[in-house]
Amino acid sequence: MNLASLLKPERINLNIRGRRKADVLRELVSMVKQDEGAQSLLQTLKKREELGSTGIGKGIAIPHGRSLLIDELEMAVGRSTKGVDFDSVDGKPAHLFFLIMAPPQDRGNQYLIILGRVAMVCQELAKKKRLFDPETPEEFLELVRSLEEKVR
Repeated sequence: MNLASLLKPERINLNIRGRRKADVLRELVSMVKQDEGAQSLLQTLKKREELGSTGIGKGIAIPHGRSLLIDELEMAVGRSTKGVDFDSVDGKPAHLFFLIMAPPQDRGNQYLIILGRVAMVCQELAKKKRLFDPETPEEFLELVRSLEEKVR
């Protein structure tokens, strides 16, 4: 399983509007779930953020969690050109957000594997300063695909 196969263009928003962490989380969740379960997923993510920020630094955040409302691993990506205070470890605004949601039990522990892959791809994105290169979701997917092949 790779990131490019999990990501779909309709779940990539390269123009996140939110200016606060809670707003960004809400936008990301809305790409994964739009029924009454969306509020529950949002609460799960907020509780996870209370344990420690998922802002890993260098302009990147990887909000993640597990929920009974999710049947299989789900991902969404958002990007903010202005940046959002995400309480990142380096104190800098986050510009790229990878949302990962998984069921409490997942075969082969894909959740942790994907979390690690996202972190590796994000390191490459930050190192090469390519966060803002893609202009379309398809271009973003192609960039992720090429970076993922590189870090294997």
